[in-house]
Amino acid sequence: MSNSWKKICLVTGVGEGTGLATVKQFASKNYSVAMLSRDEARLKEYEDNIEDAYSFPCDIADPDALQQTIARVQSRLGKPSVIVHNAVRATFDTLLEGDPDDLESNFRVNTTALMHLARAFLPDMLADQQGAIIATGNTAAFRGVPSYALFAPTKAAQRVLLESLAREFGPKGIHVAYINIDAVIDVPWTRDRFAADKPDDFFISPESIASEIFYISQQPKDAWSFNVEIRPFAEKW
Repeated sequence: MSNSWKKICLVTGVGEGTGLATVKQFASKNYSVAMLSRDEARLKEYEDNIEDAYSFPCDIADPDALQQTIARVQSRLGKPSVIVHNAVRATFDTLLEGDPDDLESNFRVNTTALMHLARAFLPDMLADQQGAIIATGNTAAFRGVPSYALFAPTKAAQRVLLESLAREFGPKGIHVAYINIDAVIDVPWTRDRFAADKPDDFFISPESIASEIFYISQQPKDAWSFNVEIRPFAEKW
């Protein structure tokens, strides 16, 4: 059972990288954390090993399942004051080579789920006149390349959705921000895919991303960020 006096953070896409690091970051700062992911066994392991982290297995691409999970979070923990939408679905194909259905599938995870989360939790945030909604993104939200034809449009839509929320609800006390992670995140599979011989500082660590997410969530109202870019010092841009 969560501590009722603690603030609550909800994190989607809790896996071995940014999601898990974000859970640990907020839990270490006296938040109770709702963890959302499809992998029930992995979430249970995290719940058993991280104090004040709670497992809510869910396929957020399914709107009905997401609504049921939102209700479970509210019943078990209460009202999240911070939402971190880290879940991502990506496919890397050209328009003619890819499956057109992937565009809709990517959109459901990257953008539609974010809309449902915002609609569910904004009323309580507005009543409290405080809260933060943050999404982790990448350069696909700002430019399209041939192999991102079925992915980049969904990340661009995600960022623009957040910008709309920031403009509408920022003046009402809700901080909305988009974090552009212009880097390869340091998890085992990315090292295998993007060259195992790269030095450590070629990558960005999940812990550094999580630290930035927490910092953004705590910014004072007189100095809010929206588009936040983070990258390793040697990254070309």
